[in-house]
Amino acid sequence: MIRRIAITGPESTGKSILAQQLADHYRTVWVPEYAREYIDRLNRPYEENDILEIARGQMEREEQAADKASELLFCDTELTVTRIWSEVKYNRCHPWIVRQIQMHTYPLYLLCDIDIPWESDPQREHPHLRKYLLGLYEQELNSRGVNFRMISGLGEGRLQCAVREVDRFLSGNDKKY
Repeated sequence: MIRRIAITGPESTGKSILAQQLADHYRTVWVPEYAREYIDRLNRPYEENDILEIARGQMEREEQAADKASELLFCDTELTVTRIWSEVKYNRCHPWIVRQIQMHTYPLYLLCDIDIPWESDPQREHPHLRKYLLGLYEQELNSRGVNFRMISGLGEGRLQCAVREVDRFLSGNDKKY
């Protein structure tokens, strides 16, 4: 059985790097963020209906990667990211995304802290809202009662923080798991 671990959090918190590093560390595969690929292919600014297509594409990519994974599959973003993005940008979220979030829970969420420097990128929109957005993630994960851990630190320290949490999850030694 493949255990999926979600890497989640606001933009520019190192989710992609962490997902790849964890996959390398545990000798498995990871699911890249589909939104980047999708938006890079657009010949126009993204629109609200694109967020639904991105969510569907992310889920599809995750299912494809699960076939190649060993014991673990690290998912760079999950639909909480899509939901918060949609709600912040458009003040609503498509019901399909909300339903999928309720039906598709991960056994462990690694919530990336905002303690690393912001890196500008054409797809990033909210450098001034980092603290607010992190609060939305914490509120969302808490309200759903899912198992999540905050990942913080710079460079190797961030990776080691995540490895400790994944190892605790795998060992079952932490009551929250």
